[in-house]
Parts: sequence; C-alpha cells; structure tokens
Amino acid sequence: MLVIEDFSCRYGKVAAVKGISLEVKKGELVSLIGANGAGKTSTLRALSGIAPISTGRIILDGVDITRATPRQILMKGMAHCPEGRRVFAHLTVKENLELGAHLRRDNAAILDDMKRMFHRFPILQERRHQPAGTLSGGEQQMLAIARALMSRPRIILFDEPSLGLAPTIIDTVFDLIAEIRKEGITVLLVEQNAFAALEMCDRAYLLEAGELKRQGTGRELMADPVVREAYLGG
Repeated sequence: MLVIEDFSCRYGKVAAVKGISLEVKKGELVSLIGANGAGKTSTLRALSGIAPISTGRIILDGVDITRATPRQILMKGMAHCPEGRRVFAHLTVKENLELGAHLRRDNAAILDDMKRMFHRFPILQERRHQPAGTLSGGEQQMLAIARALMSRPRIILFDEPSLGLAPTIIDTVFDLIAEIRKEGITVLLVEQNAFAALEMCDRAYLLEAGELKRQGTGRELMADPVVREAYLGG
C-alpha cells in the first residue's frame, strides 16, 4: 500500500529524516516509534505533501506520489489525522466533518457517512452545532478521526493520537484505531506511547535522530533489550 524509498526531509540546514526506507502493506497497522525530535512527525507531514522531500520516493498503491500536492494525495486515498488534532475551532462539529469530505461529489453518500459518524461518535452528534473549539481534548480527537474518515481513505496516518488526553480517553482512541484497521483501512501510527503502539501493531519501526534503528513485529521490538530499556521502562 505504501512504500518509502531512501527518503530524506530537511528544514534548511537541519536534516529531520535521513534516508529511511519502510513499507506498509495493505490492511496492516504499522507503528513508527521514537523520542521527541526523532523525525516521526516530519515523516508523516512529508507523506501528506505538507513538508518538502529532499531525496527519495513515496509510492502509494503502486503510484509515485513523491511530488504530489496534499489535495492529490488525499484524492488518491491517504488521509492524515494530525498531531494536536488541528480541528477548525470556529467552525461547528458538522462543518468540520463536511470539510473532511470536501473533495467528494457523492452528496447522498456523504450524508450517509455523516450519519455513520454520528452513530459511531454519539457525543459528536450531541455537539454537532457547537464550535469545535469548545470540545474537550478527547472530543476533538474523535472529531479529527471522524473528519479523516469522511474522505473515505484507504490508508490513514495517525500522528500522536494520545497526546494530551486522559488515560481513559486514550484507551478509547486506541480502540477506535484498532476498529478502523479491522474495517480494512491501512494504518500508519506515530505514537510516543511505545508500549501501546507496539502492542497493537503488526510491525513497527524505531526512528532515532532521523534514522531507522530497529524494525520488526510489535512483539519483536517489545522483546528487544534496547527498545525495552529506552522506551518501555526496562
């Protein structure tokens, strides 16, 4: 579904990501773990066309999207649920969901999907006429996930979905991501909670200072002494 080949990303003279290669197979949930500043968010931003790519190629379902625009990438089926949720604070919940489907023209299907989102996230239906900025952090994260789903993606990039959330809400968010994967949507998950990310994924990559240091199944990385010491508390 997604292949990254010798991919680098720079901000001025600073190399955020240094020649990494990875793949996400159709239907997989793949986790990308690492400390703050490792290059995880830069990787997702580049995959979405938001950040510039210095070298390498990005292949989505057999199509080279290395130089594609964010709009073109979304149209090809890859959605991005960004770090910090990034909801449109002054727009209502319903308007945020409508923006998630802004490239679609199947109005009847969009209405059906809106109903499905409200069924899946009852709190969003209850708050549908409220400005998104008035929602709690957990409610905003649910809105960000629902907004991404409104584009009917084949793959979703999740960037730190647990950031700043209460523990009980974090469990709910991870359950939602697992459900999305079970529905056949491919997932690339960036997450600082390494234990949760490794526990739920098929495969994982460890990124340190912009370089890939480890890769394997979730179980393999959880058993790796280096990963356990640095990211799982020993």
